[in-house]
Amino acid sequence: MSGAEGVTVELTHRAMAMLKAVAQQRAEMSTSCEPDLFVDGFACCDQMTAHALAKGGYVRPGTGVTAAGRVPAELTEAGAVALSVTAAA
Repeated sequence: MSGAEGVTVELTHRAMAMLKAVAQQRAEMSTSCEPDLFVDGFACCDQMTAHALAKGGYVRPGTGVTAAGRVPAELTEAGAVALSVTAAA
C-alpha cells in the first residue's frame, strides 16, 4: 500500500498491529529523523517497520512530550484508511 508520501510500505500483520496500537493511543515516538516507536512503554521489536510507517506517512509524532522524553504517536489519514480497509475485509 502506498502512503501519503508515495512510499510503498508492506502492511504486514506486524505493521497493522503497530497501527492499531497507535490508534489505541498506546504508542509513543522519538523525535529523531528516524523515529523509533514505543508501545506500552517498550521499544517496538521491529524499528525498520516503524521507520517505514513514519516515512510512508501512516504515523506521525503528536504534540506534548511524555515523561520519557517522547511524543505521542498519531495516525495520519493514510494510517486510518489502512486500518479501515483491513477492518472491512
